[in-house]
Amino acid sequence: MKSDIHPKYYPECKVFYNGEVVMTCGATVPEMHVEVWSGSHPFFTGKQTFVDSAGRVERFQRKFKGDYFKNKKNS
Repeated sequence: MKSDIHPKYYPECKVFYNGEVVMTCGATVPEMHVEVWSGSHPFFTGKQTFVDSAGRVERFQRKFKGDYFKNKKNS
């Protein structure tokens, strides 16, 4: 095996969620900042939270508001 080709391994990598440490694990970086983890994901918590990061719902509502479907002719 070649020497000096492997990244440094950090056995106590800290995982941060919303500014607080939620767990430690082994990784190639000393700390990780995550947006979702099992303690915040609806599948594991049973709580539903809605995240619309790109405004897609508003764009959809603007596009299909009013008489959009009434103007379509049925074939």
